[in-house]
Amino acid sequence: MNEQKFVFNGVGELRDFFDKEVVTTTEALEIIGCSRQNLKQLVDRGTLIPIKITPKERLFLKTDITGYKMKRK
Repeated sequence: MNEQKFVFNGVGELRDFFDKEVVTTTEALEIIGCSRQNLKQLVDRGTLIPIKITPKERLFLKTDITGYKMKRK
C-alpha cells in the first residue's frame, strides 16, 4: 500500500480534511453500493483498511473507498 503523508497548518485544515476526505461506514456503503456484511468482509481480508475503528464506527479515507469502487468496475 502506498503510504501518504499529510501536513496540516492548524486545526482548521485538519477539520476541512476530515470533512472532505474521511468517510464513515455508512458513507462508504453508499459510495461502493454494497452491504454492511460485504464491507466487513473487505476489511477482514485487508482489501480496505479503516483509518480508525471504534466500537460503533469505522472511518475510511475517501480515496481508498473510491479507488476500490473504480477497481471493481
